[in-house]
Amino acid sequence: MFRILVDTSVWLDLAKDPRQVPVVGVVEEMVRQKLIERIVPRVVLDEFGLNRERIANESAKSVSTHIRVVKDAVGRVGGDKRRMRAVISHLDDVNHKIPIVGGAATAALDRIEKLLAASASLQPSDSVKLRAAQRAIEKKAPFHRGKNSMADAVIVETYAECVRDKTSFGIRFAFVTHNKNDFSTVGGNQKLPHPDLANIFSRVKSLYFINLPEALRRVEPSLVSDVMLEQSWTQEPRGLTEILEAEDLLFNQVWYNRHWNLRIGVQEGRVKVVDNETYPRPAGVRETVQRDVWKGALKAARKVELKHGKKNLGPWDDFEWGMVNGKLSALRWVLGDEWDMLDT
Repeated sequence: MFRILVDTSVWLDLAKDPRQVPVVGVVEEMVRQKLIERIVPRVVLDEFGLNRERIANESAKSVSTHIRVVKDAVGRVGGDKRRMRAVISHLDDVNHKIPIVGGAATAALDRIEKLLAASASLQPSDSVKLRAAQRAIEKKAPFHRGKNSMADAVIVETYAECVRDKTSFGIRFAFVTHNKNDFSTVGGNQKLPHPDLANIFSRVKSLYFINLPEALRRVEPSLVSDVMLEQSWTQEPRGLTEILEAEDLLFNQVWYNRHWNLRIGVQEGRVKVVDNETYPRPAGVRETVQRDVWKGALKAARKVELKHGKKNLGPWDDFEWGMVNGKLSALRWVLGDEWDMLDT
């Protein structure tokens, strides 16, 4: 059994990077199998809560800013117009996916928050506070850089108190942080703790890590590989260009079928072609279509047939027709319309 304290910096970095989300899955699985227990100082829970909204916003905003800068640069440089359009189209596709990226970060933050909340948070004891204050007085790590590091000192002293607890016989411990400037050796191997903290760690019972997957591999190597492989696959969201192309085909499929309903009505005499339509149509008079509108519709139908091919334009049975309309409604919703927007 390992008891692991994961510093706030690690949790926040995991949420910011979609590639690291499978690591959260490994932690969840190890907790489920009771291979690890989490040490969660109250200060870690508080820091996570204070920063989660910022991380959720920044994960999307930073990408959007970079894309805008690149698009501006492409416009200023100029060059082959066809290639420029292709580059800008690709950037638009990426920009369209940004809300999904932001949503992924929020989902990761929710999972992490659930992991933290499921463990009893440890309020700092008086002895932890005293030892943290003593570090500040003596300018020992994490105070060696001349800044207020009381929260970091409370975290590491809470961990040290757990390691030294007499009831921890037979239990191994791990401390994981990305805050190498405050906790790691200065100017040397950053995988080692700062000398001021060295007495808290050992080769067997209490281990220091600056990489969470590495710490988890120490617990159960095969499980880490299996779970990360299982969770590393993600379905790539479709780009804006592909969505617009599909929406255009569906729009024309719906329009073309409605056009044929009108054409059959004209052929069967239920709809009369007239030079000028009268509005409102008198009661009992059959449906009409204005001649110039009818000619334009026939011309538009030929263009649609040439563009998409007759084999892609129906006819369909009721189920297939419902699927076409449903797909168009869904894509229009993604693009900003309300549900059931099927106007052509």
